[in-house]
Parts: sequence; C-alpha cells; structure tokens
Amino acid sequence: MVTLENEYLRVGINALGAQLSSIIDKRDGMEHIWQANPAVWAYHSPNLFPVVGGCINDSILVDGKTFPIKRHGFARNIPFKKIESSPNHAQFALRYNEETLNSFPYKFEFQVVYHLDKNQLRVMYKVINLDNKTVYFSLGAHPAFNVPFGDDEQYEDYFVEFEKSEPLISHQLNNQGFFNGETQTIPSNENKLNLKNELFIKDALVFKSLASRKVKIKSTNHNKHIAIEYPHFNYLGLWAKPGAPFLCIEPWLGCADTDAQQTEFSKKEAIQQVEHGHVFETEFCMSIIND
Repeated sequence: MVTLENEYLRVGINALGAQLSSIIDKRDGMEHIWQANPAVWAYHSPNLFPVVGGCINDSILVDGKTFPIKRHGFARNIPFKKIESSPNHAQFALRYNEETLNSFPYKFEFQVVYHLDKNQLRVMYKVINLDNKTVYFSLGAHPAFNVPFGDDEQYEDYFVEFEKSEPLISHQLNNQGFFNGETQTIPSNENKLNLKNELFIKDALVFKSLASRKVKIKSTNHNKHIAIEYPHFNYLGLWAKPGAPFLCIEPWLGCADTDAQQTEFSKKEAIQQVEHGHVFETEFCMSIIND
C-alpha cells in the first residue's frame, strides 16, 4: 500500500489495479472510500481498462479476430509496477505482456498517476502506444464513496448535485449489462438527484449527453460534501448495489456494447485511440470539502 498524506487528507493506493483504496479526511477522521466488503462489492475504486462495461460474448473483435475479455477489462485485477512515489504523488504502470496480448492485441503501457494537493486528489490516466499501429481502447474510473458519511444519517439524506440544470437522460441496460436502445428521463429537482436505494434496481444510470462536467455528493444535514470534476469524460455512470451504503461516480471514455450489435473494436461506441509513438492523457479529480 502506498500512502499519500498532507494536512488535509490521507490517501491509500493499492498496487493491485493501482486502485485508490482509502481517502481519510484528517480534519474529522472520516473514511470516504467504500472499504470493499466482499459480501457486497469487493472493489474500492477500480480503474477500467481497456474496456468499460460488458462486451458481447465477453469478447472484442479486432481485425476480424475474436479476443476474450471480461467486463470492465483486466487492469483492475493485475498488479501495477510503482514507478515513483512521494508524500503527495504516486505513479503506477501496467505494461503489455503475453497474458494481456491474449485478450487485447496491442502493445501499450497504461499509467495511473495520483497527485494530492490540499483537499483535492487528482487522478491522471496515460495510455502510451508501444505498438507500430494505432491502439484503440476505452477507459474509465469507478470510485465508490461511502454514503452516508456518518453513522447518524441515512442514504436518503443525500443527493447528487449536477453542475448544470439539465434533463437526466439515462440509457438503459438489459439484464446482461448491454444497452437495449431505450432511454429514461430520471426525475430530479432542477439539478439535484435525490438518492434512494431503488434508484439502481435496474443497474447503473448511464448519461451520455450531460453538459455537466462536475457533480457533488451532498447531504441535507450539513455542508460537508465531495466534488468530482471530469472535464474530458463524455459519459458518466452512477451506480450502487441496492441497499449498500455507497455511491459510485463513474467518468467514462467508453461504454458497454449495445445488445446484439458487436462491431469491430475500432468502431465501438465511444472508442478512444492513440497513434504510434504518442501518449493519450486525461484526468479527473475529487475534492473533500469540509467547511
């Protein structure tokens, strides 16, 4: 476990999946990351690469050849190499190997970089093309935040506040986790989405056309909140295991397949690419506001 720390926060990162495993607010001692109860959901904040969501037949089609790959990709279950760390910075890398080539036929290095600045944690993703061809991929974040923050509150005391007032049009998933072509407008109060356990009975809420690039997890009882900013991510997922005390805020560059519509990987919805000799970079950040 790598620890980043300053006067505001103490952050823990596990080399397995380069996964953020803890954010403790030193001002009040609260842990804000879900502690991965395996009986409920066994992750804290997995990094999703090289696919986001499920692929039809648990496979991708590259140059006419099928490659097996599981939901959300393999990066979250593979140990990363720590490249460097300091009290407020850590960098991890996963380089292609024989095993990854069996699922994802590209030569790459996927880096996850964490930087702690006061009460904010920035997370940068880098995809380095080590191949002699274009590398296609998807990536995403999946941090699970403890909700409620304290033992004296209820899940229903909380809401998600969007940066802008806009329709919350969710693209629906079927029982296999694939888009079914249908949408639903989620009831909200201007830019506020009230949390309730039944919100996620039919799986995640997936927004593909939000203008908002910042959301906050807030309570009706106090001013402390968490702000997540994702300026370069076009899709956003919200998810929780129904009845579990957490909420996942998921900025994505990529998404699950649409049912019965598997396509060539390079043509997949929301696919990203990085050319030979180039590096793809993007980042999001989360802040613990405790005024």
